[in-house]
Amino acid sequence: MAPHEAVGIVVVSHSRQLARAAIALAGEMLNGQPVVIEAAAGLDESTFGTDAVRIKEAIERANGSSGVVVLMDMGSAVLSTELALELMADPAARERVILSSAPIVEGLIVAAVAAAGGADRHEVAAEASSALMGKATHLGTTTADGPPVEQTGPAPSAVAEFTVLGDHGLHARPAARLVGEVRGLDASVQLVNLTTGAGPVPANSLSRVAILGALHGHRIEVRASGRQAQEAVEQVVALAARRFDEPDHPGRDDVAVAADTPAVRAVGDARQPMPATPGVVIAEVAGLLTADVDDDVPEDAPGDPDVQWRRVVAAVDDVRRGLEQLRERTRRETGSSEAAIFDAHLALLGDPDVLADVEAKVREGLSAARAWTTALAAVHTQWSQIPDPYLRERAADVAAVAQQVLRALNGAPAGDEWSTGVVVVDDITPADVAALDAAAVRALVLAHGSPSSHAAIIARARGIPMVVSAGSAVLDLPAGTAVALDGGTGELFVDPSPETIEELTVRAAALAERRTQQLAMAGQPAVSRDGVHIEVLANVGSAADTTTAASNGADGVGLVRTEFLFLDRVKPPEVVEQEQVYDAICAALPGRRTVFRTLDVGGDKPLSYLPAPAEQNPFLGRRGIRLSLDRPHLLQQQLTALCRTARRMAIDVMFPMVTSVDELLQARQMLDDAALAAGGTPQLRVGIMVEVPAAALKIESFLPHVDFVSIGTNDLTQYTLAAERGNPAVAALHDALDPGVLQLVHRVCQCAGSAVDVAVCGESASDEVAVPVLVGLGVRELSVSPEAVPAVKAIIRTLDLERCRAIAQTALTLRDAGEVRALVRRATTAGGATP
Repeated sequence: MAPHEAVGIVVVSHSRQLARAAIALAGEMLNGQPVVIEAAAGLDESTFGTDAVRIKEAIERANGSSGVVVLMDMGSAVLSTELALELMADPAARERVILSSAPIVEGLIVAAVAAAGGADRHEVAAEASSALMGKATHLGTTTADGPPVEQTGPAPSAVAEFTVLGDHGLHARPAARLVGEVRGLDASVQLVNLTTGAGPVPANSLSRVAILGALHGHRIEVRASGRQAQEAVEQVVALAARRFDEPDHPGRDDVAVAADTPAVRAVGDARQPMPATPGVVIAEVAGLLTADVDDDVPEDAPGDPDVQWRRVVAAVDDVRRGLEQLRERTRRETGSSEAAIFDAHLALLGDPDVLADVEAKVREGLSAARAWTTALAAVHTQWSQIPDPYLRERAADVAAVAQQVLRALNGAPAGDEWSTGVVVVDDITPADVAALDAAAVRALVLAHGSPSSHAAIIARARGIPMVVSAGSAVLDLPAGTAVALDGGTGELFVDPSPETIEELTVRAAALAERRTQQLAMAGQPAVSRDGVHIEVLANVGSAADTTTAASNGADGVGLVRTEFLFLDRVKPPEVVEQEQVYDAICAALPGRRTVFRTLDVGGDKPLSYLPAPAEQNPFLGRRGIRLSLDRPHLLQQQLTALCRTARRMAIDVMFPMVTSVDELLQARQMLDDAALAAGGTPQLRVGIMVEVPAAALKIESFLPHVDFVSIGTNDLTQYTLAAERGNPAVAALHDALDPGVLQLVHRVCQCAGSAVDVAVCGESASDEVAVPVLVGLGVRELSVSPEAVPAVKAIIRTLDLERCRAIAQTALTLRDAGEVRALVRRATTAGGATP
């Protein structure tokens, strides 16, 4: 060790790329002198956020005998670092840590130079804090004598006033935006409601800002003191003038839903409800089973206050990390305004007043769970007593945060539970749909969403009726409201009349009877009226799905989504584990061919253990076979497992998102190598997914190298029409019956002829309007969700192939998907393609 060990430095940033760049820049200034600089940045390579556990580990790595200085970028980075210190078990190590408010780039550079020069941690921190002096002096914003001295007296040095413009006042989301604005400034900011006399309250505390009861039209005074007081006041006033960056929405009176109206929507919202999963349901809107914040708290012995406080810190950080990931995913999938909903929850988790109250109660002798729920119950009570009903309802945000942390403290699952009925939400993730209790959740109504989203696919697979893109008005429906819906038509009725209930009851009975008949015939082949056999296969994601497919009469498995094995884990599955799962899937449908699609991730399905640089448009980036060829070890392991299974079972292997013949040939060579190592797989067939328009247009170049092709109409439609399938704003455009998409399907079928089998495994394969068109174009295999197999087989038995060909040829000449659907329905009504 050198005579004097240099002070260590830790960089805490929301962005991993920013931290790396700042460290690299600082390293250029050190001329090879040793300084330990650690980074704790981002939740992964592409997701912004901070993690207290990683910060703690970074501090411990950098924390030598000379101590460590920590630089943080903004907002929750400061809170996470404070939580990290609480997690450190060694008090002496904590004492050697200084948290610096210095700017992260300039501060890191001067801190690194100071540390390399032998300065102690206090000197390093002081140097970092004055890092902006040179720039400020040059620009004339301060004197060269030293940094401005922060005011310490209570009198504000800057005062201004604004009027609340938003229809719902200063509710949770704009309040969270305000809190975030002032937390990053070197100023003490307070707010007073001049209209009601409430306040002053600290502007950096969401719990205190909310109880101002600031409604539309109220006058709010902003008071600030400190070095950036004037800047703070100006920023708050400017933020208020922008309505706190809230999206434009109609007022409360404008979003009331009409009773017994099948197209429930918000005024000014052009979206009509869209069908997503068939089924008729008459029920009440379900309530969220969230216990009161002071209920169900175990009376465990409080124990050591330090231990109890660290439990709170760890639980808060765990919930915060999950919320940051959810916010980022929501931003990518839905939009920034929807993602901002989680800002209020995150602000509550970092509220200094709330955390101080919790810690005080722990120090008084309460257990972690009791201290947390007692403190949050007080906040919940305050919010519940706000006069304005809309702001009063935001107490649900407090309850939600309270429950999430309480669950983390108790080791309980984080998912929501619903009472029996129809769940009405803004949007829903695939994981949340998968976790729903299908016995209690009768149906799903989404204000946004898309019928071709992954969530909709899972809902169909689970047989949960769903209507999407219903508009924001449905979110105002309270629990217990009577609703009726038809997930097959997109009709949604609020407070349905007796006549509507009777009509839908008859419709539901007819659907149930038809389903019974379809199930009775499900095991029989699907043969058209003129004797053409169409294979109806199942899309599955587990052995349990395959068992369901078998009970529903599937002729085989047309798509195994193998990524289910790779998602939601910290490392990829070993070859042996994969082989066992693949064997189990095949065993559930013995004697039937099973098509395994190799790993299809990237885009909307990232892997945490495969960090990749952020892409501006991941759907057009490294997805499917591109990512697999870029990580050949992962693909080689999967192909090895598949080849071992192929020696015992009849399977096919299919490569996703293939764009070029070179990609296919590389993948085939890897498959040949794996087959040779496994001792040969003589029955193994190879195919590709046709999801990229270029693959369809040059399909002739692929045909010599494949035994079959499967058209993935979900992605093919998305790429052909430039309409992201998960984006509710363009959900109406995403229709596989658009003639542009049908032209590509037609080309693939024409070129393949009888030499290469052509299947469709997208959602259109189970669309009763699309089936006659696809069959008429030449598709002879349809792969659908297990529950849809009986219905699709029943449709095929009604078809006349010659009429289907005529309809398909006409469809290719029409203007849009709407005209194609109208054509098929006219033919159905006239007794053409179907009776």
